[in-house]
Formats: sequence, structure tokens, C-alpha cells
Amino acid sequence: MTDSAKGPAPILAAGGIVLRGNTRPRFAIVRMRREKAWVLPKGKLMPREHPRDAAKREVLEETGHDVSVHKFLGSMAYPALGRIKIVQFWLMRASGLQERELSNDVKAVKWLPLKQAIETLSRPHEKVFLTHVGPVALNEVKKTTRKKTRSSKKRRPSSGTPATPHVIAMDYQKTRPSAFAKALGKWFGRSAQSGLRKAG
Repeated sequence: MTDSAKGPAPILAAGGIVLRGNTRPRFAIVRMRREKAWVLPKGKLMPREHPRDAAKREVLEETGHDVSVHKFLGSMAYPALGRIKIVQFWLMRASGLQERELSNDVKAVKWLPLKQAIETLSRPHEKVFLTHVGPVALNEVKKTTRKKTRSSKKRRPSSGTPATPHVIAMDYQKTRPSAFAKALGKWFGRSAQSGLRKAG
């Protein structure tokens, strides 16, 4: 390992791009109590916790909604407390009413159309990330809705379904794109697809 590769271990976190509704899906964003910032629901991993499990747990804590977890959408990486924070995101669907109180860190939850959600987010790198993955999430909801309206026919699953392009968003005001960021994005994309194959 070269000296350039050494440094503090990254902070690992996970979250959800959470949608509610079918005909006009809305995206969940949460307002942090201390910072008064509107952000995507997410949080740090517990020791030995799988990122997908952490993402679902954090979304329940910050939105109060139980969710179903679907495809992996991508990652964000940005400086935090002198280290790099890496957040992995999954597409999630919420249904029904709020099931529990919000965590103490969260003051409010809003469900907004994609354009309004992007405009309301306080952090530039989250705006960039949602701009990229938001349309992918909406497309998945539309595909699911169309399948439910069709007559149910048993189809053999295709092994050649193209993977969702991996997205990694950096805070460009503080961090310049680098070979590390590109490699990180490819690595997360491969690991996520591997996890999905094992789950299937």
C-alpha cells in the first residue's frame, strides 16, 4: 500500500431514496433539529451492520415509516470531520401512515415532488445526487405500477437485465474529483450487484 492510500478510515453510512404514492410519487426529505437543514434520510452504520439493514433502520427512525427496500441506487462521498464520509442509498417505498415517532435528531418530514425536493435540500452534494438518481427511482415506480395493472402472467426471470448505472456524488466545493472517487464508485457498484445476486 502506498503512502497516498493511507489515512483515516472513512465514515460509513446508509440511507434511502424513499417514495410514497404511485400516480404522483413523492420523495421524503427530513429536517435536522440541530442544523435546521433539509437532508435525505440516512445515518451511520452500527458495528458489523450491513449497509442495506442500516439504511432501512435509519429511514424508519427518521421518517417514522416502515418501508420496503428495492434496488441499490448509488453512493455519495464527501468530507466530514476531517474524514471521508461514504453514504450508500437504496430505493425504498413507503405505504400507509406514519408508524412511530421521529428520532430526536429530526424535527420534520416532507413528501415532495422530485423537482421541489431537490430545490428544498440544503446540501449541494445531496442536490446533485438526487438530481441523478431521482429519475431512476421514478422510472422504477412506473415500471412496478405498469406490471400491477397488466394481467398476471408467469414469466421466466431474465438474467440479462442491465444494472442501474452507479452514481457517486462528491461535494465539489470541498473535494476535487479524483481517481480514488472513480474507483470507489466502481467498487460500490460491483459490491452492490454482487449482494443483489446473493439475495436472489
